[in-house]
Amino acid sequence: MSHQTGISASKDLQDFFGTAKDGKIRCIQVKIEKDPVSNEESLELGGSKNALNSWEDDYDSMVVPYLEDKQPCYILFRLDSTNAQGYEWIFICWSPDFSEVRDKMLYAATRSTLKQNFGGGQIKEELFGTVEADCTLSGYKVHMLAQSAPAPLTMAEEELQEIKRSEIKTAGVDTKHQTLQGVAFPVTDEALQKVQEFTEGLYTYIQLSLDLTEEKVILEKAVNIPTSALSEQVPMDHARYHLFNFKHTHEGDYTESYVFIYSMPGYKCSIKERMLYSSCKSPLLAVLESHMQVEFAKKMEVDDPKELAEKNLYEEVHPIKNIVKSAFARPKGPSSRGPKRMTRNKDEQEAS
Repeated sequence: MSHQTGISASKDLQDFFGTAKDGKIRCIQVKIEKDPVSNEESLELGGSKNALNSWEDDYDSMVVPYLEDKQPCYILFRLDSTNAQGYEWIFICWSPDFSEVRDKMLYAATRSTLKQNFGGGQIKEELFGTVEADCTLSGYKVHMLAQSAPAPLTMAEEELQEIKRSEIKTAGVDTKHQTLQGVAFPVTDEALQKVQEFTEGLYTYIQLSLDLTEEKVILEKAVNIPTSALSEQVPMDHARYHLFNFKHTHEGDYTESYVFIYSMPGYKCSIKERMLYSSCKSPLLAVLESHMQVEFAKKMEVDDPKELAEKNLYEEVHPIKNIVKSAFARPKGPSSRGPKRMTRNKDEQEAS
């Protein structure tokens, strides 16, 4: 569960937000800055630009200059469409790969605060970027495409079609591609090296993917991130394998637990990709656990990054035990007292 930083919008920024929604302003940059006197941090206006043309014509020329190489920021970009509350906006959270870890954590934790200060009802789309291509107009359109509706066929129907296509091409094809069960793609040396460094504490997060052309397990990234930023690493258009060092406290003690996560966004991936990732998971785990000696406290499968919130991870690693205290069981009495006995009083005994 992510924690709020206590950083809020300055009065100047709040006043600017109150006047920036009349349709004249196209783009707004917001930064977290520290007051040199009070040493307190707050959300401040980094810059703004007026609309010149349509939103698509204005987009790259206004957004890209705000994307600094090593400095995170927030960008609010106004669309030409409206809803009941006014113009609709795109909310961009820019967190470049080479920025300081503290800055990444700070901006990730203050993200919801800025949305509240601005007005979440007017934000139509949210975009998170670590490289410039994520936040350009083409990157935004790719993001929108990934959000589009699934194909008309059901997953079972698509898989059936894929199997039929595979059966047609069985001649001269390796057996592992015919069945797609237990496929063992080799892991590249680079990926193995980063996994080793992960176990040595040099990284808290490793992301692995399948090169479907070369048929290899390759490294996507190896970084240090807090738990609150874990969900942001999960792509919404491709499957991935993730290794995460979940640092937390349990029953008052500091604990580190390795977690293996298999993320699959469902319909946004091709049938081939879904089947291969599913088939390669077990052989990959065998390499990580047997060859690399990685002991996972938990193995998870998710289709929504929200499932990787800190609270959920904690409950997966430390499931609540259902301990039911049984009440004291009173011993049962005899089921029958037996036949009644005939007794005679003392006078009757003496008379006889």
